[in-house]
Amino acid sequence: MIESVANIFRVSELRNRVLFTVIMLIVYRIGAHIPTPGIDAHALAQFFQQQAGTLFGLVDLFSGGALRRLSVFALGIMPYISASIILQLLAVVIPTLEKLSKEPEGRKKITQYTRYGTVALAAIQGLGIAVGLESMRAPTGGMVVLFPGWGFRFLTTITLTAGTIFLMWLGEQISERGIGNGISLLIFAGIVVRMPEAMVNSFRLLRTGELRAWIFLLLLLLMVVIVAGVIIMTLGQRRIPVQYAKRVVGRRIYGGQSTHIPLRVNTAGVIPVIFASSIIVFPATLAQFVKHPWMQALSQALSRTSLLYLILYGAFIVFFTYFYTAIIFNPADVADNMKKYGGFIPGIRPGAKTAEFIERVLDRITLVGAIYLALISVLPEILIAWWNVPFYFGGTSLLIVVGVTLDTVQQVEAHLLMRHYEGFLKKGKLRGRFS
Repeated sequence: MIESVANIFRVSELRNRVLFTVIMLIVYRIGAHIPTPGIDAHALAQFFQQQAGTLFGLVDLFSGGALRRLSVFALGIMPYISASIILQLLAVVIPTLEKLSKEPEGRKKITQYTRYGTVALAAIQGLGIAVGLESMRAPTGGMVVLFPGWGFRFLTTITLTAGTIFLMWLGEQISERGIGNGISLLIFAGIVVRMPEAMVNSFRLLRTGELRAWIFLLLLLLMVVIVAGVIIMTLGQRRIPVQYAKRVVGRRIYGGQSTHIPLRVNTAGVIPVIFASSIIVFPATLAQFVKHPWMQALSQALSRTSLLYLILYGAFIVFFTYFYTAIIFNPADVADNMKKYGGFIPGIRPGAKTAEFIERVLDRITLVGAIYLALISVLPEILIAWWNVPFYFGGTSLLIVVGVTLDTVQQVEAHLLMRHYEGFLKKGKLRGRFS
């Protein structure tokens, strides 16, 4: 491992890319601590202590704690992710967008549309946060906004929108001139920055006797097993063999080779968990603003420690896993492309029968992936509610951290092997999530 890390700095291009990525991430973390004007930071911190199970807590997770400080990066990169998902969904129902998504120049246009959508969503969310903050009070009764009014709303909207635009640019620069996917690395940095605090808090509880030593050791072992399981499931795939018939074009013979279609166990990635989390915490978020008995009762029924919350959370994840997989993977298109180039699955007729076979296989492995996502996401809620674990381990954060790490290591591995250096894995390449 030490030799592999040293090899990174022996390759000038890779060294520059890694250093550029590190510098950009440092810039991101510095910006996450620059506050938006007009806010009582102490009152805002007190308010967010009660928002762990709401939509505010979810957005704060992706922004690396920037929302609870209402820094210039408070919205994080979530508007960009939302705009990307919206365009993906629209491409399914709008033929023009679907056609653009299949062409190189069209994909550039979709990227431009995503940027415009990011600006619009960031402005709307920024204005909504500014208006919402004016009515928020800390538990001690202090107002979060020092000088409410349209001046504060305009300034906050412009500041938060500009922060999101800068993060979008930062992510694109990392993807182009750094190593790894820039947008994913920004989310990754926002999550892992909380790890030292969780470790210090755990050792403090261990030292004071509030957390027993055997429970702490058992948790460490459980963490290792869960991380290993997430890596296996993230890289897991079902390979469907494909044979291409030989074709004679002029004096050349094409085809005749064997290949495979890699169907991932977790095709949908972390998106179903984000969708399910957003929906399940919506009643608790709404209850912060609508002080009505039935809304408060619904919020209590869907508290993070209730059995109903765990059941619905898992059910939503399973549903959105199938829903999102059906959107991003079309077996009919795969079957048509295979038929066009003379490919076929041994024992299966080309065309409709091939599409039915791929869809049947995909449904089976998606069930495994959906159950896996549900278990990983529900696990931290059980640990916190029943075992009184002092930190949040699992769910969206773990899936993102493992997935981004594997992708980044894969890119570093490719750079090293291209220049005849030994990679991180000495026995073969590491397959990324999208290989």
